[in-house]
Amino acid sequence: MAEKPIVAATDGSEESLRAVDWAAREAVLRGAPLRIVSAAPLLPRMTEDHDVSGYETVTDAITEHRDAGLAAAAERAAKAGPGLLIDTDHLEGGPAEAVTDAGAGALMLVVGSRGSGAFAALVLGSVSRYAATHASCPVVVVREETTAAQRQVGIGIARAEGSAAALTFAFEEAALRKASLVVVHAWSMPEGDISRAGILLPTRGLKAIGESAARALDALINEWQAKYPDVPVSQDVVRGHPGRALAGLSARTDLVVVGRRAEHHGPGTVTHAVLNHAHGPIVTVPTG
Repeated sequence: MAEKPIVAATDGSEESLRAVDWAAREAVLRGAPLRIVSAAPLLPRMTEDHDVSGYETVTDAITEHRDAGLAAAAERAAKAGPGLLIDTDHLEGGPAEAVTDAGAGALMLVVGSRGSGAFAALVLGSVSRYAATHASCPVVVVREETTAAQRQVGIGIARAEGSAAALTFAFEEAALRKASLVVVHAWSMPEGDISRAGILLPTRGLKAIGESAARALDALINEWQAKYPDVPVSQDVVRGHPGRALAGLSARTDLVVVGRRAEHHGPGTVTHAVLNHAHGPIVTVPTG
């Protein structure tokens, strides 16, 4: 495949096949090829060497399941469009690292939120979390797909600095989908922090913070609106946890975009909060 592909990971589960469906439609929309990958979750000391005795080994069973899953995913993806170019590839090494590395140079990497069955759920769940916070390309984690009344893409902005990559992705995705874009900034200040800071002027003080954030967000939106004049844009400044606000946004949009920095991917981050509680597809975009 000469062009940059969209890469989708599958383990044969319905969750991962839903991700393949999403990736296939996105590939058709962008006119991009689709590469479907799968990594067999081999246990330590297991290899893909086949037993010459003729007996099927555990490794054989796992790799056969992987290959069958790839074939099923390719067949399903082909229904997205007659001209879609599809390639399949089995990966070597640990699933999380292998799938994440497969996204190198891709337009985006698409994964499901979890697998099926106890072991598969553990594997694919860890894969999606790892890829969404470590891949060098944008990563889409497909949970449920919402049936939004209006075509809309959402993006969460913490600060103007370092948001260019996420904003570019969000605006371009909205333009491709002929959708509107809603830009959300959520802020919170625990009461204890307010008291210690000596600014416990409850309503007026908090209102001033919100108004200041709204002005900054408005200035940022105006700058980007000039680059994408055909994309309708609105903004929403809310007081509350960013993860909760963006998870709620995902229930009424086609896609929510979140920027991520390499050094900020622990379990308490906004990215993890959104991934754990989102209702629809979430894309994490590396910011450098």
